[in-house]
Amino acid sequence: MQPLAWAVLLGVMLVVATGLVVPLHRSGSASNWLVPLLVAAALLAALSLALRRRRIAIDGTRLRVASTFYTRRIAVRELDLDRARIVDLAEHDEFAPRLKINGYGLPGLRSGHYRLRNGVRAFCLLTDSERVLVLPQRDGRCLLLSPEKPQALLARLRELAVADRRG
Repeated sequence: MQPLAWAVLLGVMLVVATGLVVPLHRSGSASNWLVPLLVAAALLAALSLALRRRRIAIDGTRLRVASTFYTRRIAVRELDLDRARIVDLAEHDEFAPRLKINGYGLPGLRSGHYRLRNGVRAFCLLTDSERVLVLPQRDGRCLLLSPEKPQALLARLRELAVADRRG
C-alpha cells in the first residue's frame, strides 16, 4: 500500500474516532460533530500534502533533500563520496533505519531523522529499500536516499566534488 493510502486510512480512522468521542445526543446539533470533523479533515489534507513532498535537487554545490516536513541542505564537500554506495537494505541491514528520532515511518516511506542499525544518525528519504544511495558525511552522520536514478545522482555529486576541489 502506498504512503498516501496509509494516510487516508489513518484519516478515516481519525474521523471515525472523532465521531465516537463527540456525542451527538446534545440537542442533535450538527455543531457538536462538525468542528472536530473539519479539524480532522484539515489534518488529513495537510498530512497528505506533506507525504507527497519528496524532492532531491542540487543547488550549485549543495545537495537539497526535501521530504514531508523536513529539508536537509548539505554542501557536497561535506559528503565522503569515496565511501558512498548504492545498497539493498535487505542485504546490508546495517544501514536500515532502526530508531525514529524525528520523522515519519509508513510502509513505503521513511522520512526524517533516524538512527540506523549500525548506530549512525541519518537523514532519510526512503521510498525503495532495494536501491538506496548511502551518502556518508564527514562528521559521521549519513544521508539515505532513494532517488529514481541513484547511480546518476552519485555520479553528478562526484563531478561536483571534483570541480569544487579544483577551484
